Amino acid sequence: MPLTTVVTSAQPAGYATPLLAVAVPAGAMPASLAQLDAQGSGAIGRLYASGDFAGKKDEHALLHPGGPAARVLLLGLGKVEDAGRTGLRRVAAAAGKRARTLGAPSLGFFLAPEGLGDLTAREAGQVISEGLPFGEWHYNDLKRPPEEPKPALERAELLVTTDTAEFAAGHAVGAAIAAGQAYTRNLQVLPGNVCTPSYLASEVGAMVRRHGFKGTVLDLGAIRAEKMGALLAVAQGSTEEPKFIVLEYEGALGAPVVLVGKGVTFDTGGISIKPADKMEDMKYDMSGAAAVLGTFEMLGRLKPKVRVVGLIPATENMPSGTAVKPGDVVTSHFGKTIEIINTDAEGRLILCDALSYARRFKPACVVDAATLTGAVVVALGSMASGVMGTDEALIEELRQAGERSGERVWPLPLWDEYRDLIKSDIADVKNSAGRPAGSISAGWFLREFVDGYPWAHIDIAGTAYSEREDATRIKGPTGICMRLFSEFVLGRAGA
Repeated sequence: MPLTTVVTSAQPAGYATPLLAVAVPAGAMPASLAQLDAQGSGAIGRLYASGDFAGKKDEHALLHPGGPAARVLLLGLGKVEDAGRTGLRRVAAAAGKRARTLGAPSLGFFLAPEGLGDLTAREAGQVISEGLPFGEWHYNDLKRPPEEPKPALERAELLVTTDTAEFAAGHAVGAAIAAGQAYTRNLQVLPGNVCTPSYLASEVGAMVRRHGFKGTVLDLGAIRAEKMGALLAVAQGSTEEPKFIVLEYEGALGAPVVLVGKGVTFDTGGISIKPADKMEDMKYDMSGAAAVLGTFEMLGRLKPKVRVVGLIPATENMPSGTAVKPGDVVTSHFGKTIEIINTDAEGRLILCDALSYARRFKPACVVDAATLTGAVVVALGSMASGVMGTDEALIEELRQAGERSGERVWPLPLWDEYRDLIKSDIADVKNSAGRPAGSISAGWFLREFVDGYPWAHIDIAGTAYSEREDATRIKGPTGICMRLFSEFVLGRAGA
């Protein structure tokens, strides 16, 4: 059952709950906790006095002080001037995860007013509502239930003492984003034998029925009729038919924002096959598609005044007797010919047909997200996604959305000199330029199919999933770009 979050006007002192999570800034015990401390016979004050807790970043302390709250979990924000949206979201996520591991069926979350800093009540309500479900998220649907299961965390109450209406307004936004984020991660984590192109198409059908969107799924015949030769080239090695998914949210008139997500539901590399080690993680190669679908889940719940189109080319990339070969030349939807150097550079092939297809919507802008290159992991690790494009204002808009969402992006150059890397001797372009500037040459390849609209590309290969567990999350899908896309389109809506 998904975690439900609600806003409650209440003081932490006297609040009855299995677990009370309290976010505090670095320094002495906040004055706002005096009543709660007195209720617990001074246990919080003694903890501070001992020096065992001082509210430092990522510092946690669990107390059993007695009183209406069975347990009190203190969570350090660090210096209030440094915490901001990201710090508060992180603390809320840590609270959600700890509550789940403790087996608390419900919790109360209280932000000490001293920790608000420059944040508005609306901002605090939003990021707490995003963070709690992020930390609580887990996926056990494919496991046998444990013999002695812990109670599931089902409800979190956000305790507010002032500005309740503003806090609640922020909560409404955060809860919608959280639902989209959970939806994204639920798709990402599915194995390739479950989440196929047809499965994604069925999810779109369910979303259309749930929210009233306009949705179109192009099957193999329709893709051939559209002459999407690059998508067809990637798909031809698989017995799973490709799908090209179109979602339309009509929240306003005018030119739409078009979001494009790479939907390779499993990537073996094709004939240029990947190493066996960690190949199981290639189920995450549809993370861009998942982020687009998660954003539409948010749109359906929040209904902002903006027009958004989602495009998802979905396929497997498999080796077989029918698979595309290195050296083959195919014709894209745009009409340009492509020499395929490396069949493991398949994401840019399916995206180029989607970028060409986007022209028919006369978009205000197009943004794509894709687990595209290992080179971006070398450049940026897992701390940020790479962004590049044709419009500096759009790139800056995405960078700011990344800062607000906590899903940072960092610009990479698309200077004209890099265009030479994708020149082909026998076709208009080639799909791989090798290791040097690998992320940029992939971006330049995509740029070749952009025509008449501002465009940006986000490479999420290093951020789509995590190979380690920390205080805020388990290993696995991160839902990356869903929050960024949400902040971006909500900004366009003026929300």
